Amino acid sequence: MKAAVCYEFGKQLKIEDLEIDPPKKGEVKVRLAATAICHSDIHALRGEGSSNVPVVFGHEAAGIVEEVEESVTLTKPGDRVAVSLLRSCGRCFYCTLGFPHLCEGSFALNKESRLRNKRGEVVHQGLRTGAFAEYCVVDQSQVVPVPENLPFDRAALLTCGVITGLGAVVNTAQVKPGSSVVVIGTGGVGLNAVQGAVLAGAHPIIAIDLLDKKLNAARSFGATQTVNAAAEKDVEQAVKGFTSGRGADYVFVTVGSAAAVSQALGLTRRRGSVILVGLPAPGATASLEINPFVRGEQRILGSFMGSTRPSSGIPRLIDLYQHGRLKLDELITARYPLERINEAIEAVEKGEALRNVILFD
Repeated sequence: MKAAVCYEFGKQLKIEDLEIDPPKKGEVKVRLAATAICHSDIHALRGEGSSNVPVVFGHEAAGIVEEVEESVTLTKPGDRVAVSLLRSCGRCFYCTLGFPHLCEGSFALNKESRLRNKRGEVVHQGLRTGAFAEYCVVDQSQVVPVPENLPFDRAALLTCGVITGLGAVVNTAQVKPGSSVVVIGTGGVGLNAVQGAVLAGAHPIIAIDLLDKKLNAARSFGATQTVNAAAEKDVEQAVKGFTSGRGADYVFVTVGSAAAVSQALGLTRRRGSVILVGLPAPGATASLEINPFVRGEQRILGSFMGSTRPSSGIPRLIDLYQHGRLKLDELITARYPLERINEAIEAVEKGEALRNVILFD
């Protein structure tokens, strides 16, 4: 097969023939049909993480199960599936509490890769998946069946950007109807946080970004007010003007910016919550003035992958999409063949795309 491989961080991806080993215990081999480009992939391939090289990135994918190891019970060859980076054992402390996205189980794939180059060298599977490729081998818990009438490019979106943004609102924060919501950052994850706020019945829904183009997109996804932080002299006063002078019930930080975290506390009312969704660079910190935080009984919550249980959460999202209550088509800016992956990544980095998708033959 061929795959997009990053040999040196910061360089363009290189297309190279790879070998893929058969799946081992509990694993499945998926022939991929679509993989969306997420900012997490871009941060990783630019060296903002701990991945080993050479490596195949890509983790927001969908395709058809081609082969399963004999102990697999959750899927079978021929199944159409969405492929997530989340893998879970179903037995550990967090899985039994109902938080499989925090699974602490042990998997062979945590230490091994099923990819090799023509020289026999190990090629690592970035972000637990390695989906910038024609095939991937993942644990059976990483795949979720999708119906025949759901296009693969839409199915791919459900495995990261949608569940992360929407899930932060619905699962982590559990926003109540009538609550005021602020979303800082209106990229792919932020727009899905806006969608989550709409589904939760929030009002107002205030989107904050630096680009008018993205704020216009936020309005189309359900934001009731927008604030351009580059043009607005006092963002805090602007938000308070929309929330009876108090600040918002919930502020979602969907960008990986420490400065945005510090800003979020000033946008939150007493007993309000700040939900951290975006992942900044390792080691990033944000300052906190403790006295008003304590007196105001504010809360800070972390949200990893939208606190999602893929096996039940993704089917619910598919149902919402099929009934016209979840926007997926509108998230896709353009589709590219694997050979043009560097163009697709560049467009995302320049802010010219919400989600670009790689389509395989």
